Parts: sequence; structure tokens; C-alpha cells
Amino acid sequence: MKVYVVDNGGQWTHREWRVLKYLKVETKIVPNTTPFDELKDLDGLVLSGGAPSVACDSNRMGNNDEYLDKATFPVLGICAGMQFMSQHFGSVLGPADVPEFGEVRLKVSDHSDLFAGLPDDFIVWGSHNDEVKAVPEGFRLTASSPSCKVEGIACIDRPLYGVQFHPEVENTEHGAEIFQNFLEIIKGQRQ
Repeated sequence: MKVYVVDNGGQWTHREWRVLKYLKVETKIVPNTTPFDELKDLDGLVLSGGAPSVACDSNRMGNNDEYLDKATFPVLGICAGMQFMSQHFGSVLGPADVPEFGEVRLKVSDHSDLFAGLPDDFIVWGSHNDEVKAVPEGFRLTASSPSCKVEGIACIDRPLYGVQFHPEVENTEHGAEIFQNFLEIIKGQRQ
């Protein structure tokens, strides 16, 4: 299985790569300026966190729009990756009423896909000033927190997923399981 991590300038991009390596996936980090046609033979793609304010400076997200439009394989957007995904599909971003920096209690509302087999609530690690203000049309809400109503999303008819928090950091409970669930989604797509 081959899953690349798109580097959007996030502080924990290498941790996403490391979790995938730990899970025995062929992976590498690629710049977000990489043309889609150079992402050959991929089974999945992770859009890393990145620019300090995607809402105000989305041009720093490179070719993420092309990846989202052309990918037929599963895509997971993390933090800024999810924010960009949401904005790309018509949602509104804006400053968080309560920026999350540190421990966040996640409430899972949809246990399919990324949250399969996980508890209804657990601790995750947040690091963001901006947030998605509404679930984009064609997506469903999968998780929220007391301070952020859109912590997780999933597209209804394509394998596109997003999380506002950081499953790649050690402070996030069940982070490796979230990545493993993403790999299970990929395996399901390959059959």
C-alpha cells in the first residue's frame, strides 16, 4: 500500500509520515506543489496541516484543490487539510470562537469510517485558530467537541475525510487507530 503525505507546511507533517511508516505503509512526504499527475500509483493521500490561516491565505495550500478534484483514491485532510477541503467544497471558514491549543474532548457522532470501533468520546490534541463553520454540502458530520462543532467530516459519495484535530501526535488517544481505519478504507476501495 502506498500513501503519500502532502506537506502544507504543518508543524507535525513528519509525524503523519512516521505513523504511516509504523503501520507498514510505503509513504513519503511530497510538497503541495507536486502536480497530481506525478502522484502515480497511490492508494491514498494525507493532506497535512499547514498555513497559519487557510481561510485568509488558501493560495499557500498549493495543488490541494487539484488533488481533491482528481483523486479517485481516499484522501484524509488533517487540520488545515480539512479546512481547505471544506472550503473547496463550499463551506465557510472563520476564526474559532475558542481556539484549540492542547487537550480537546472529542465527541464521535458517526462510528463508520475513521471512527470505527472507537469510543463515543476521547481526548485528542487540537492546534488551530480557524475552524470550519458548517459541514460542506455533500458531507456528513462525524465528530465535534464542546468548543468546535465540526471536528470530523466525511464525504457522502467519495472517499474524502477530514479531522480538525491531530491524530498523528502522541497526546491524541486512538490516533494510530484512526490512521489504521483510514488504511482499512483504502483496502476496501482496492477490492
